[in-house]
Formats: sequence, C-alpha cells, structure tokens
Amino acid sequence: MPITEVEGRRLKLSHLDRVLWPRTGTTKGEMLHYYATVAPVLLPYTVGRPVSFVRTPDGVAGQRFFQKRPPAGTPDWVTTADTLRKSGEFMSQVLVDDLPTLIWAGNLACVEIHTPQWLAADPGTADRLVIDLDPGPDRTVIDCCRVALLLRERLAEDGLTAWAKTSGSKGLHLYAALRDASPRAAGDYAKRVAQELERRHPDRVISRMTRADRTGRVFLDWSQNSAKKTTATAYTVRAQERPTVSVPLSWREVAEADDPAGLVFTIDDVPGRVAERGDLLAGLLDPAAAAPLPG
Repeated sequence: MPITEVEGRRLKLSHLDRVLWPRTGTTKGEMLHYYATVAPVLLPYTVGRPVSFVRTPDGVAGQRFFQKRPPAGTPDWVTTADTLRKSGEFMSQVLVDDLPTLIWAGNLACVEIHTPQWLAADPGTADRLVIDLDPGPDRTVIDCCRVALLLRERLAEDGLTAWAKTSGSKGLHLYAALRDASPRAAGDYAKRVAQELERRHPDRVISRMTRADRTGRVFLDWSQNSAKKTTATAYTVRAQERPTVSVPLSWREVAEADDPAGLVFTIDDVPGRVAERGDLLAGLLDPAAAAPLPG
C-alpha cells in the first residue's frame, strides 16, 4: 500500500488501479490526481461546510451510498463539526478544509462531495441561494440554459447576482450570494421565484415536485435551500457513467449553448479549462457580492 505525504500528512493510498468508471476505464488513482489538481479552486466551496459524500467502493456501476457521518477510521487530524439533526440530536460531519482531507476522502472512493448553503460555524445563516434546474422528459440542459437566463433576469430584479454551473449530471445549478438570510427565508424566496416563473412560462417551467408533470418542462428545484439539504459542490466529480464534473460556466456559454454535449465536462477536461479561464464561479465567494433577500 503506497504511502504519500500531502501537506505534512501521511496518507496510505490503496487500490489506485481500481476502475471506478467501467465505461471509460477511469481509475481511483486518476480521480485522486484530478482532485489534487483542482483543489485550489474546489476547496473554497467546501471549507467550513459539513459535507456529505457519495461513496462507490466498487465503482459507479456497483453499490453506492450517501455518507454523512465520518467514515470508520477517520484520522484525528480530519476536522469535523457537529450538526443538528431533525430529531434534535447532534451528528458529526467531515469538513473538507484542506488538500489532505480531500485526498483521504477520495481514497475511500468518496466520489461526490455535497455541501449545504450554510457554514458549520453559523448554521442558522444561509450565505448562498441555490436553484437546481432539472430537465424533464423530452428536455435537455439546453432548455435549462434558456430558463437560466430568465431566472438570472428575475433574480437581478431583486438585486441578486447569479452564477451558473453544470450539475455534472443533466442540468444546471444557479447560485447567488446572500447576506443576513436564514435557510427558511432563502427557501421561501426561491420557491416564490420558481412559482412566479412557472406562472409566466407554464409551457417551459414547473416548480412543483410532482414528477408526472415535468414532461416537456424544466423543473426549478428550490428545496435545496433547506437547512437539511445539500447540493453537489463546484468541481466535484459525479458518479455517472463517465467521470463528469460540476463545472462553473460563463453567462456567454449559457446564452450560446446549442448542443448538450458541449456542456459535458469530465476530469480530463477541467484542469486545462481552469488553467485557461480560472474559476468562473469565484464571484460567489466575494463578500461584496452578497445581497439581502427582498422585503
């Protein structure tokens, strides 16, 4: 079992040649290399936030599970935080605050990283608004792009600046930076905006959870603003057939998109893209970008 040192932490890496994505032959070692490469742009979106992992020990075609609690054998140097559960009990969760933690988690086949819209130090304050645009049957990510432009304009009416990224699966995520908002208020606002867009564009948009009504429309999932919900973080790999990534987009890319394949990025694509274009979501991290919810 190879041992490597990452920023002063000794890590035992195992089964680096294990294929996690059978369709492409992508190994765990290749995934770890990706995470190490993009860590400078990924970590700002996980620091201080309790994470949930999607683990696929035998690869994405095998068993997978959502892990919130720290895995067995978690090193004592891994930072954790206690989060309040719906039952009123506290639960410990990992904070991916540094590169050693990121690589340690990847070695456990924690393929996906999901975060809430609040920091562990202040769980009662939502510092981000998120709306997940999910294409229904007969719709694609290109339809999500068209709706995202409408949603961007609607948020701007209330003084909120929006940033977009691919989900790494089928749709898009839109974010805005918030100030002095609670998760409940953020969720209520996102729901109102989604319902408003559905009334304006009933043939294109749906805000209701009923799956049977989504055919031919884009579902605006406002519920991920709940204090109990999480969203795939920027630059996380996804447990899809291929090692796709949730990637920030420019608004020009969103506006000009005409081919779903052009908005699919894998771990082979992203490092070069970041080197050339930087982090297109970085504005979300700027405290000056945070705005209060209306009224």
